[in-house]
Amino acid sequence: MKASVKWIEKLHLDGETETGHRIIMDSKPVDEKSEGPTPKELLLQALAGCTMMDVVSILQKQKKELKKFRVDIDGELAKEHPKVFTKINLKYIFSGDGLDEFSVRRAIDLSRDKYCGVSNMLDKTAEITYSIEINNNINN
Repeated sequence: MKASVKWIEKLHLDGETETGHRIIMDSKPVDEKSEGPTPKELLLQALAGCTMMDVVSILQKQKKELKKFRVDIDGELAKEHPKVFTKINLKYIFSGDGLDEFSVRRAIDLSRDKYCGVSNMLDKTAEITYSIEINNNINN
């Protein structure tokens, strides 16, 4: 796996993956508009995306009817440099027909413990917790 990042100006960066996908990164500016997410914001999104892909795949193999799926994620940073994530909480929010907590929790645990490399990397420095919300009324 390869990627490159080039400096544009100020703290604006242009990242490109070997598959040709691009993303603009920036810092959180004090006085001006941000041009993109910060690297740490992308890391939280990478964790959510990694585990979501696993969970969707597992639930589909179990023939579960998933209609909507979202993960809200909060990260707490260390107060001193390097400001690594010390706590991360993921809130998994599901809508579908016949989803049960046992199957959903099993899929999440398999992702956390076996499949999601991002989770396993972040777990070295952060306490990662999660909660589940299941709404079997697919209109919500």
